Amino acid sequence: MLEFATSEAMRDGLRFAQNEPNKIQMVQFSVFNVIRDKIMSLARIFLVFPMLLMGISGLAMAADQDEAAKAKILESFPELAFDDIGASPIPGLYEVQLGSSVSYISSDGRYLIRGDIYDSVTEENLTEARRTSVRVRAVENVGENSMIIFEPEQAKHTITVFTDIDCGYCRKLHRQIDDYNELGIKVRYLFFPRSGPDTMSWFKAEHVWCADDRNSALTRAKAGEAVQSDGCGTTPVQQHYLLGRAFGITGTPAIIVDTGELIPGYVAPDELIEYLNE
Repeated sequence: MLEFATSEAMRDGLRFAQNEPNKIQMVQFSVFNVIRDKIMSLARIFLVFPMLLMGISGLAMAADQDEAAKAKILESFPELAFDDIGASPIPGLYEVQLGSSVSYISSDGRYLIRGDIYDSVTEENLTEARRTSVRVRAVENVGENSMIIFEPEQAKHTITVFTDIDCGYCRKLHRQIDDYNELGIKVRYLFFPRSGPDTMSWFKAEHVWCADDRNSALTRAKAGEAVQSDGCGTTPVQQHYLLGRAFGITGTPAIIVDTGELIPGYVAPDELIEYLNE
């Protein structure tokens, strides 16, 4: 029995001696992997942290330079507001909104560029894309209470038309006002007497505005009838006219569609609705 037990113990010891190195190696390998992963994680932190600090420092420096450039531009153009100045597609140039127009100016405020910037790859007019949003905001700032509106029962599109009572094509457009409305086009009129202030066209616009029924008065005036009304104080004619000038409008009708795009001249109802539905 003792001999048998001793033999069994020897065999167990041999098996342990054969298996234990593998277990020890596995434990050592696992510990090594954990330590290695920790070291690599710390190394990545030490590598990334300085880069992160450099990035934050670079952003702060760029922001400071941007603030300094805007302050310099405001010195040259004090009529601008801080929010009127923004980044442009070209490094070193800033976009400025002067009234309702878009221009570009150097960072020192010295050189002003009036013109359009095109992307030569996409052939997109980047300046016009910016103007559309400016027009939408500027027209909405006028407010519909300062417009003469011909509205359908269900409006699918809204156009804002700068009109001159004595303009032939403006009169043609208005003769078809029912056709525009039937197609779901809401027409909002702004006055733009091409002859300017203190002229007959200007006075006609003011008489229309001061009439008890402005829609009827505008229709009659565009049909050639002399509309008379009592003075009603300040009218929006000058506001409309100056806005049109800021948009670069020189002729009428001038149509601004929902998106802010400016269409110069008369467009027939069927052609216009087709274009608006595209």
